[in-house]
Amino acid sequence: MKNAIYSITLLLLLASCQKSKEVSKIVGKEWLLGQWENKSDEGNLLEIWKKANDSIYIGESYFIKEKDTLHSEKIELKQKGENLLYISTIKGQNNDKPVTFNHNIEIEKQLVFENPKNEYPRKIVYKRIAKDRIFIEVSGIEQGKPTSIRYSMKKTD
Repeated sequence: MKNAIYSITLLLLLASCQKSKEVSKIVGKEWLLGQWENKSDEGNLLEIWKKANDSIYIGESYFIKEKDTLHSEKIELKQKGENLLYISTIKGQNNDKPVTFNHNIEIEKQLVFENPKNEYPRKIVYKRIAKDRIFIEVSGIEQGKPTSIRYSMKKTD
């Protein structure tokens, strides 16, 4: 009986140790949470991030010109095993199916996601400039040519 209890205890201890080896890649990325905005003559870009739980952040991005929404995107920043994924679903693109980007470079105050199989975007970079400012760069191939868009966002909440 003692051996059975000892064996079960040992198995539970080993199982808990295995789980703790999984490194959380989303920890320390709380700076992304909140509402971000970039106002320009072309329109208003909004990006809103909320924490769903300890391994998922939910984002929404909109580009609005006057009263028209020209771009609408649903985003998930998701810890899956040892990987941090950026999952984007853009209305009217890719048959409204999600495209997944992998977090591949660990840089402090920066998130870099890539999907070399996707033409545009192939790379998405979020860089924290200050407590209330981030810089975003989206790059890839459009019509056979390298293209990138860069913009800064100000926190509004």
